[in-house]
Parts: sequence; C-alpha cells; structure tokens
Amino acid sequence: MKTAYDVIIRPIITEQSMEDLDIKKYAFEVARDANKIEIKKAIEEIFDVTVIKVTTTSVHGKEKHQGAYPAGKTASWKKAVVKLSADSKNIELFEGMV
Repeated sequence: MKTAYDVIIRPIITEQSMEDLDIKKYAFEVARDANKIEIKKAIEEIFDVTVIKVTTTSVHGKEKHQGAYPAGKTASWKKAVVKLSADSKNIELFEGMV
C-alpha cells in the first residue's frame, strides 16, 4: 500500500511553473507508476485542497556527455500538473517562491 508521500516526490519549481500559480496550477514530480486518481487523492490528503484536474507527462532522460566516454543518461521521471478549484486555498509550499 502506497502512502501519499510515496506518490508525490517533490514540487517542481521552475520559471514556467511559477507563472501558473495565479491560475492555481501546481507542478510536481510523482512516482512513475502513479495514476491520475492516486495523484489527486495524494495532493488532496497532503495539502488539504480540492483538485479538479490532473495532467501527467513522462519526461524522458536526456543523454549526457562528460568527455568522450562513457555517454550517460539522466533518469526518466513523471510530471503531474494539478489544477485546484477556484474556492480552494493555495498550496503554502509555493507561497514564498513568486
């Protein structure tokens, strides 16, 4: 049985994700095997908010070189963007970032 903290790995804090805070969209790195229903329940449980939409995407690892050999690769991961309802409170984790 996975807990909510096993599903949500970390928040994604980038310039693009910070622009969506005013329309209540938040980005998170999530477990690769998590589905949208599990992500929605985990966000609602952890932050006590109401989620109306979850979109997910798989981010494939990029090839990295450090010298000629050996070519490495960054890890692949899964990203989820959650949209909160208009009457829901903001997620405090992102408050001081803007």
